[in-house]
Amino acid sequence: MLAPMSRVLVLGATSAIAAQVAQRYAERGDTLFLVGRSPEKLAGLRALLGAKVVGHIECDLDDLGGNAARIAEAFACLGTVDVAVIAHGLLGDQRASEQHWSEAERILCTNLLSPISLLVPLANRLEQVGRGSIAVLSSVAGDRGRPRNFTYGAAKAGLNVYLQGLRSRLWASGVAVHTFKLGPVDTPMTVGHRKSRLFSRADDVAREIVDGIDAGVAEAYVPGWWRPILGIVRAMPERLFQRVGPLAGR
Repeated sequence: MLAPMSRVLVLGATSAIAAQVAQRYAERGDTLFLVGRSPEKLAGLRALLGAKVVGHIECDLDDLGGNAARIAEAFACLGTVDVAVIAHGLLGDQRASEQHWSEAERILCTNLLSPISLLVPLANRLEQVGRGSIAVLSSVAGDRGRPRNFTYGAAKAGLNVYLQGLRSRLWASGVAVHTFKLGPVDTPMTVGHRKSRLFSRADDVAREIVDGIDAGVAEAYVPGWWRPILGIVRAMPERLFQRVGPLAGR
């Protein structure tokens, strides 16, 4: 269990899941620095969490060149970071990404390049400190390419591999790296998607993320029942996979 009054940096704080994560940390007495894109949502979250929020930045994390300075500002405000949560993401338009590089680039930037541009300065600073946790929200979509979201899935797969390498690099220094592979969640990000029993609630997902960080898990499916499902999906021969409509259909 983390020590009381941890210093928590939430990147992408205005997403529904990240806001729930921030609220859980605030409720147990931790200090927060929030980074988010929406001024209105960020102001609302700061008002909700009150004095537990000691600093914030309004920005677009797809502005890759500015992310190192944003990490530096958060460390300067907090003193150091005990937990950093990278939570922003973008599903994008799969069909458009197949026709237009600009949409593919947008999806890859938000889901792969932007997190890495944050992880580089975060990892270096925490490695010098010799402790801390970095948690990144990824997706089950990265486990196998599906026609309906393979550009997004490719970005998440690349992110998962990067996190594996980073975890092995940092373990000797006492810094933990956590990968959370989320299934679909009922949030504004999926507002246009038909909901099924496979969708989770943002507050339930946030609880599992915070509990997983506390427990020191390296990689977790959220909810956990996705692990056996994805094990079957990954092992399925491609010729069979392509004939299963719910998997290989649009």
